[in-house]
Amino acid sequence: MSRKPSIIAFAGSAREGSFNKKLIRVAAAGAEAAGADVEVLDLRDFPLPLYDGDSEAQEGVPANAEILRKKMAACDGLLISAPEYNSSITPLLKNTIDWVTRLPGGKPSLEAFQGKLVVIMSASPGGFGGMRGLVHLRAILGNVGAIVLPQTRSVRDAFKAFDESGRLVDDKEQESIEKLGMDLAHMAGKMLTP
Repeated sequence: MSRKPSIIAFAGSAREGSFNKKLIRVAAAGAEAAGADVEVLDLRDFPLPLYDGDSEAQEGVPANAEILRKKMAACDGLLISAPEYNSSITPLLKNTIDWVTRLPGGKPSLEAFQGKLVVIMSASPGGFGGMRGLVHLRAILGNVGAIVLPQTRSVRDAFKAFDESGRLVDDKEQESIEKLGMDLAHMAGKMLTP
């Protein structure tokens, strides 16, 4: 019997009440319901300095970057919920990607993303729901070797999209975000089948 697919899920936001942290939990629940082992990470728990080649040369790769790289390299798929800042992705998310693609000793490594199945989504108070940032994220992930699945969702008017428990108020929206996680779990499971 083949093992369950393993998925790492995280939001590109450190904010405590982040809409995207709420959204990623919904998608993660969908992946778990489809039989995946899911680990939801909070990037706030893995603080990293701003990437700087000189700093890397002097101090090496931060321990938190190594932890994240190893976790991502060992999983079968990634669920990423990305806030939109000025029509692009957050500095936190870009910085995390930059650090995770570095090995100790100053060498680049794409093992955290190469061939990895990824589903991206966003929640935003704006009318576009963060979709403009997802265009940039898709390009960045493609360039580091990830296979970004076409299933993508953006939740607009996020300030009124969630109830107090973190569930989406619109049942169809809730189901569509859960389905993102389910789709990733099913695809990753197929990749594991001999």
